[in-house]
Amino acid sequence: MAESGQDKTEAPTPHRLSEERMKGNVPKSTDLTAAIMLFASTLAIYMVARQGLGTLEHTMRLMLSGAHAQNLTQADDLVGLSGEAIKSGLTAAVPVMVVVVVVALASTIGQVGFLLSGKPLVPSFAKMNPIKGLKQLVGIRASVRLAMSLAKVALLATVSGVLIKRDMGKLLHIAEMTSETAFAAGAWMVFELAMILAAILVVMAAADLWYQRWQHSEDLKMTREEVKQEMKNMNGDAEMKQRRARVARQLAMQRIGSTVPTADVIVTNPTHFAVALKYDNASMGAPKVVAKGADHMALQIRKLAAVHGVPLIERKPLARALYANVEIGQEVPEEHYATVAEILAYVYRISGKAA
Repeated sequence: MAESGQDKTEAPTPHRLSEERMKGNVPKSTDLTAAIMLFASTLAIYMVARQGLGTLEHTMRLMLSGAHAQNLTQADDLVGLSGEAIKSGLTAAVPVMVVVVVVALASTIGQVGFLLSGKPLVPSFAKMNPIKGLKQLVGIRASVRLAMSLAKVALLATVSGVLIKRDMGKLLHIAEMTSETAFAAGAWMVFELAMILAAILVVMAAADLWYQRWQHSEDLKMTREEVKQEMKNMNGDAEMKQRRARVARQLAMQRIGSTVPTADVIVTNPTHFAVALKYDNASMGAPKVVAKGADHMALQIRKLAAVHGVPLIERKPLARALYANVEIGQEVPEEHYATVAEILAYVYRISGKAA
């Protein structure tokens, strides 16, 4: 089947991707951020659990002993007790909260890079269109999201059932343990289950990130006409570029037409580069480049020099260096003084002009 010119078959260009990025339209997986946060917070809770339980135990002892509140009917004693409880709670919770915030930021930046854009916050009537919202609830994308959610729930339920069945013997013997041992055993089983489930969620969310990036690329695909139009907008119309190039060549020809005849010498490559030099000891501190050109322009400079009797001297390294490093109207750099002086002395000698 012939491909229609309006079919979006072309991958998005870097310019299109950059524009969408500035709008805040970047592929990311909220599931991946949530899964990594769950994994990190579970691990952080486990790491600070001993210290947190010690803090809570200390708080309970203070509350029961009445060290900070001799009479709970007194407002001052009640405020002191509440302040101690809040302080103990924050001491236990703040490390976990810091870990969660840092991991959330790292996960988001890892997915989309560092991006600040206020465009997603701009109100848009298109986003509030109820018909468009209903369309998002049906179709291929909605079906894929539903299938992935069901698969995720089924997998997590299966893994949880297998792990609980494996630890059933330990659960039945918890009643025979001391309270401290039973709590430690139960906490370890919960921690192990949470870490395994979180790891599974991270793997599934990584697959979701791959899908989001693929879907993002599909959404931004362009037609061939759109790609051509973008290239035209970025590089300018080809006819206009050619016109500007012609005008530039005409101006360059006019410039060399007036400066080359007044030059003292033309230093050549011999064919690729031509640099016209002029020196007036009354007005110049050093010889100046009055014209230069490469390839076709170099040929025109040589032709003008031949017509007006300006000597041509072949010095390949000097011609390349002056063409690359010295602009028209600038003086010759000091490191080339000796070579240029030798050339000018030779030209003056053969032309009978005083050096």
